[in-house]
Formats: sequence, C-alpha cells, structure tokens
Amino acid sequence: MFDWDLGRDRDSRKVTRRVFLASGAAAAAGLAFFSLRKEPVVEASGAVSQTPKMVTVVNFSDDGKNLGKETIPQVVKTDAEWKEQLGRNSYDITRHADTEMAYTGATWNEHRKGIFRCICCNLALFSSATKFDSGTGWPSFWEPIAKENVGVAGDNSLGMERTEVKCKLCNAHLGHVFPDGPPPTGLRYCMNSASMKFVLAT
Repeated sequence: MFDWDLGRDRDSRKVTRRVFLASGAAAAAGLAFFSLRKEPVVEASGAVSQTPKMVTVVNFSDDGKNLGKETIPQVVKTDAEWKEQLGRNSYDITRHADTEMAYTGATWNEHRKGIFRCICCNLALFSSATKFDSGTGWPSFWEPIAKENVGVAGDNSLGMERTEVKCKLCNAHLGHVFPDGPPPTGLRYCMNSASMKFVLAT
C-alpha cells in the first residue's frame, strides 16, 4: 500500500468519525426538540384529566322549591365536547364570553313563572320571581336564585371595567352585573338568553 493510500485511509476514517459524531449530535438534538414539542400536549391532556374542583351549589325543582345544598365536582369538558353539546351561539357566549345582540335572545321578554337554568350544566341560576324589564333587551334579574350558584370576576375587556357573572358549576359565562337595578338589591344581573334555558314551572 502506498503512503498516499494510508493518508487517504486516515482521512477517510476522520471523515467517517466526524460524520458519525455529527449524526449523533443531530439525532440527540432532534430527540430533545421532539420531547419539548410533545410536552405541552401531555400537559394539555393532563389538564382535562385532572380531578375537578369541588363546589357547593343549591338545587331547585322546576317550580322553584329549594332542594338543599350539595357539594359536587365542577363540570369540566374539552372544547370539542362543549362544541358538540352547544349550538354555535351558546358555545361562543358561554365558553368564550361573547355577547348576544340586544332584543334577539329567546327569553329577554319571557314573563311566565319558571326557572332559568344553565344551558351547559342545568344548574338553576335565576327565578322568574326576580326578573324585571330593564329596557336593555337582555333578560335581567335583581338577584340570582342562590348566591352559591353564581360566581363573579373582574372583566376589563372592551376598555371598561365590568363584573362578569359565571355559573359556579361549569364556569360558563352568563353576562354581567351592574349596580343600577331595582330594590331590594339595587343590582341588575344582565344575562344572555343563550347562556340559559327557561324551564316552565310545573
């Protein structure tokens, strides 16, 4: 074998070793990148499978009879499950805090005796006994059927400070509450019809 063959052989081994090391480094980097990409998926799926928070709510019959308090798991569903359960309008409003146009909802002018239940989880939210005509085009109430059944949170969207009202059992967006209602509370719970279903008293 000639000297130039030996040199070429050594160079060949160097190149082969270099390619091998580079390939190994690339594979390791690819594996790390893939692992990082997979991590949020695991977290997202884990969030759905976590044990739901326990909440205490008050149950009511359709004629408004108080059936007592109950501590139960909060209703948690995936976005796909909510989409399948709800119509487009109710989905946009309850799950993404949209607002229906005034005077377009099914119950803004509802005056019969009954209960307004959450469209998402069926929890009793308001009674016809506290509904009043606010002149706004949205169903309005001066108090919820039970303070345990609704929650409130600050809302700074649309460049204004408001108080959002949510269903305590499933966290659905219901509307907002304002301090310009009638006695005895002075409050106006301005709700979206699409967030609730009216159940006529039996």
